[in-house]
Amino acid sequence: MSTPFPFTAVVGQDDLRLALLLNAVSPAVGGVLVRGEKGTAKSTAVRALSALLPEVSVVPGCRFSCDPAAPDPSCPDGPHEPASGTTRPARMVELPVGASEDRLVGALDIERALAEGVKAFEPGLLADAHRGILYVDEVNLLHDHLVDLLLDAAAMGASYVEREGVSVRHAARFLLVGTMNPEEGELRPQLLDRFGLTVEVAASREPDQRVEVVRRRLAYDDDPAGFAARWAEEEAAVRARIVAARRLLPQVRLGDGALRQIAATCAAFEVDGMRADIVMARTATALAAWAGRTDVLAEDVRQAALLALPHRRRRNPFDAPGLDEDRLDETLEEYSGESDDDPDPGPDGPGGGGGGQPAPDSGPQDDGGSAAQPEAGEGGQPQASGAQEQSAVRAAEPFRTKALSVPGIGEGAAGRRSRARTEHGRTTGSRRPRGTLTKLHLAATVQAAAPHQRARGRSGPGLVLRRDDLRQAAREGREGNLVLFVVDASGSMAARQRMGAVKGAVLSLLLDAYQRRDKVGLVTFRGASADVALPPTSSVDAAAARLESLPTGGRTPLAAGLLKAHEVLRVERLRDPARRALVVVVTDGRATGGPEPVALAGRAARLFAADGVASVVVDCESGPVRLGLAGQLAGELGGTAVTLDELRADSIAGLVRDVQGTSRRAA
Repeated sequence: MSTPFPFTAVVGQDDLRLALLLNAVSPAVGGVLVRGEKGTAKSTAVRALSALLPEVSVVPGCRFSCDPAAPDPSCPDGPHEPASGTTRPARMVELPVGASEDRLVGALDIERALAEGVKAFEPGLLADAHRGILYVDEVNLLHDHLVDLLLDAAAMGASYVEREGVSVRHAARFLLVGTMNPEEGELRPQLLDRFGLTVEVAASREPDQRVEVVRRRLAYDDDPAGFAARWAEEEAAVRARIVAARRLLPQVRLGDGALRQIAATCAAFEVDGMRADIVMARTATALAAWAGRTDVLAEDVRQAALLALPHRRRRNPFDAPGLDEDRLDETLEEYSGESDDDPDPGPDGPGGGGGGQPAPDSGPQDDGGSAAQPEAGEGGQPQASGAQEQSAVRAAEPFRTKALSVPGIGEGAAGRRSRARTEHGRTTGSRRPRGTLTKLHLAATVQAAAPHQRARGRSGPGLVLRRDDLRQAAREGREGNLVLFVVDASGSMAARQRMGAVKGAVLSLLLDAYQRRDKVGLVTFRGASADVALPPTSSVDAAAARLESLPTGGRTPLAAGLLKAHEVLRVERLRDPARRALVVVVTDGRATGGPEPVALAGRAARLFAADGVASVVVDCESGPVRLGLAGQLAGELGGTAVTLDELRADSIAGLVRDVQGTSRRAA
């Protein structure tokens, strides 16, 4: 067995280490979600924690790690007679991103059911993790239905399995730790809220600290056992402190004053529901026990807020987690009971910084919606000088869109958008397996084998099976799609009011893609070329950041934008052939620059129609005279055009479904 890196040898990352230790003291805190860039010791610290946890006493032979002092009365291996237990180290169980539902919660033991004719439950990872640590690396990449099962078990302290004729309940109390890199996609807000604490980690920018990180890592790699031995004393001290804090925890008093501070803080930051209050109370109590005190102080409440609230105050998915510490201090001071007669007006007020103050905006003003740098000319041709580049314009307020879905049944990655044949979801039937059997349909398999038992000479309780009897379960769920935005950033789109509305519309669709677990990509075109501003990724907030900083100006190389998007789809098809795409072209339809720009754009658009790619054109043309170029482009794409007004009126979803259905039938 390899020697883990010592927990006490981790350099820096004080918040991460504290959050993990608090959960070790009081698992009721609810676990830790560790967010941070790659290479910041997230996994190292989590794996190192398991060596610090005290040993657990278990009932001999119990697969569910029952405590002999208080065995679970509903344990599937029980009932257990009173007896002395055996001790073993606390386990750290890792849940792989690609794990199946059966591997997580357990399932019927198919081998015994078919060979012996008996029902037997095969425990899953939740049973293995009971009274230990369940670690999920890259938890943001875990399938949604697995995350739901995982967090439900963590909240209830038990796992319920109702499937394939098996009904089992067993205890599942564990320290849940998830790590993630936000660049690879976010968790849904509902799931963020189920983690007790969240910690943001980043690599130190201090040269001395970075030197120490490298020095310790090299020493560990050269001699893991010797390095661990040098830190054994510090490890033993922390282990003893955890044991002492656990013993002290029931004696810690959470007074009414601390409770009022907790409630006032949660109300001040407008967090949803009451889970934040409960988590803060448990965290503050654990902090006091960790410090060796029996009373919760204001400093415990403050630290608990910094760990428990940042991920709960996000008002939309693109808000970065964080907490205004000045406002936190004001709230705690107000409810401390020491300065009730000394109100502090505060220069910024509760809104935090001057609502209504317009953002500074360089470049020519154009409040009326007309282009500040007009790109006038026949057929959208610009003036000879072209429009100058303008600074990025802020997006208008996003709005809710209806669901966009691809017709038919796909086979893409699990998501929340279009119907698909998936490994997870509701069972809709059975079929003969093609290749390796992955999901056995037990009833269909038994039904196929039953008529042949006498001919095969069956003499015992088990079935006599042949390869041809096996049936694969056909399941239907939802898939995520690739939503590829192709955004016109040329001078003809440079009107500040119009570009703000355009960005607001794209941001609205990005919000929808975030909620439905899509991949997104962003292609922009302006000047003389097109650029892939963001290759297809699961990080929707990265797309929002690119969109927000997008400048405008120059000619309109529409053909280049479409060709670049077509190339992105071609490459992505090789990487992920099962994921279906929706192309959203945001433009006024004008094409300028180079010989025959309109004809070239038409030929590029017909490539999408020939491939059967679903598409919609968001028509951004404005003004009293409209050329209808976006509608013509939509016809070439085999899609439909929708104006910005129609998009804001929540009519986009039905139109996209019509477009996709038409394009698929044409293909």
